Amino acid sequence: MNKNIYAFIILAFSGLLLTRCSAKKDGFSSETLTAYMNLSVGKYVTYQLDSMKFVNFGQADTTIKYQAKDVIDAAITDNLGRPAWRVIRYLNDTLASGTWTPDMTYMIVPTTQTIEVIENNMRFQKLKLPIVNEFSWKGNTFIDTYSVNSDVRYLDDWDYTYTNVGQAYSTVPNSITINQRDETLGTINNVDAYSERNYSQEIYGKNIGLVYKSFLHWVFQPRNSTYPNGYKEGYGITLKMIDHN
Repeated sequence: MNKNIYAFIILAFSGLLLTRCSAKKDGFSSETLTAYMNLSVGKYVTYQLDSMKFVNFGQADTTIKYQAKDVIDAAITDNLGRPAWRVIRYLNDTLASGTWTPDMTYMIVPTTQTIEVIENNMRFQKLKLPIVNEFSWKGNTFIDTYSVNSDVRYLDDWDYTYTNVGQAYSTVPNSITINQRDETLGTINNVDAYSERNYSQEIYGKNIGLVYKSFLHWVFQPRNSTYPNGYKEGYGITLKMIDHN
């Protein structure tokens, strides 16, 4: 074979390999996980918080409104010895005219592949590499949903999926949406049948952290001699960012 032709074939084949490898790499290119957080002591995000609960023995629901402020309080380590950040959530009235009162504490644990949030002794994998549209992972893998006395079985086998990567949300120019669950079981509004609703979505802003959250879980128990209309148990929460530093 002519040496020039042979050299051309080798060069063309090498170029094809490089192009395919580059495309594969680019297909998985991603922002870093911490790009969608703001992990530094003293940083905070303030939210409008709507908390829904059932009252009157599950016959009605009511929504209580607050302002909430999540403040990064300290750099610590978790029980596995990993670097982490302690976050304190403070509550105030809807105008923030009262005293900011501590309500809960949780941890954010950044790792090389995930951002974990440990809340109420449950470990959620909130973000995971790569941050690309339609990438999905089992975000509740570390939560015990199988034990006999578990009251969080509804969290089992959730698929977290990225959408709207890099898109604007409200006043945030760059955000990512994680759809976590959208599930309806049974026949809603049938007083003679069990039904259940599970919904969860979170949105994170670049260099901010969580800017929006919508969560709802309830079960309906069919009517009986004590509850002729049946009753609901569960709760819901909505967080909408007001400001941040």
